[in-house]
Amino acid sequence: MTLFYAPDIAVLPELPEDESAHAVRVLRLNEEDELFITDGKGTICKAVVSRAHPKHCEVRILETHEQPPLWPAYLHIAVSPAKNIDRMEWFVEKAVEIGTDAVTFLQCRFSERKDIKIPRMEKVAVSAMKQSLKARLPKLSGMTDFRTFIAQPFDGRKFIAHCGEGERKLLKHAYQPNQPALILIGPEGDFSPEEVAFALQNGCEPVSLGNSRLRTETAALAACHTIQLLNQ
Repeated sequence: MTLFYAPDIAVLPELPEDESAHAVRVLRLNEEDELFITDGKGTICKAVVSRAHPKHCEVRILETHEQPPLWPAYLHIAVSPAKNIDRMEWFVEKAVEIGTDAVTFLQCRFSERKDIKIPRMEKVAVSAMKQSLKARLPKLSGMTDFRTFIAQPFDGRKFIAHCGEGERKLLKHAYQPNQPALILIGPEGDFSPEEVAFALQNGCEPVSLGNSRLRTETAALAACHTIQLLNQ
C-alpha cells in the first residue's frame, strides 16, 4: 500500500502539489486508480483519482477510518541537536518509524547547533510516517531553551539521561509501561551539572541508557526504542 499525505483532505479532496507530482508523474496514477491518504492526525482515507493533474491531483473519497493508536501512552523525546544535521534527520526518520508523539530540539549550555529548520525536519517526518504506514505525524518543535522547556508542566514521567555523577537507574527499569513519558537527551558534551540539577528540581528522574557511550542521536533513538519495546 502506498500512503499519501494530505493534511486538509477532510475539507479539500485533492493532494498537495508535491504529493500530486509523486502520484501522477512518478507512480503514473490515472482516473479511477485507487490510493490511500492520511491527514497525519489519525485518519486514513481510501480514495480514487478523479482528476490526474500533476499539481492538483483531485480525489474522490470512498471510505474513511481512524487508525487505532499503535502504542498505549504519549512519548515525547527532547534532544539537543548534533552539529551534523544529517544525523538529526536520521534520528527523526527512525523515531517516527519506531513511534513517538513529539520531538523537541533543546538549546543547552553545550549545544553545538543553534538552529533547526523545522520545515525540512517535517518533510523527513512525513516521509517516514508514510513509509511506515502510520496515520499520525509527530509534533516537531524548534530550538527551545532548556530551562524554559523543563519548567513547563508535563502530565507523566520525566526522565533525564545524562553521564554525570549520581545514582541512575536504567531507563528500562525506571519506566513502567503505559505511562506518558518525556525523555531528555543532552548534546555531545552532555548536560551541564547545573542543567541536571535544575531538571531534578523540576521533577525529572535521572536515568542511564547503558554502559556504552552513545552519540546524541543514538541515545535519543535508544530511549525511543526502549519505551516502545516496553509498551508492546
